[in-house]
Amino acid sequence: MEEIQLRTAPADFRFPTTNQTRHCFTRYIEFHRCIAAKGEESAECEKFARYYRSLCPGEWVDKWNEQRESGTFPGPL
Repeated sequence: MEEIQLRTAPADFRFPTTNQTRHCFTRYIEFHRCIAAKGEESAECEKFARYYRSLCPGEWVDKWNEQRESGTFPGPL
């Protein structure tokens, strides 16, 4: 059986507090900017996906994905 390694995003000096809401949002935006710049298949963007997936609640990501699809996402993509 393959061993699963669990990791979270590395510490980021821009987000020094325990509240990681902004860190989550920033990593989500970084991932989508990377995809826009380098394409859906870019391996370089995968690290940002891992980061936001480990930091953000799934409900938030679902809502943000819906907002992006409808053109109402509040962040700078």
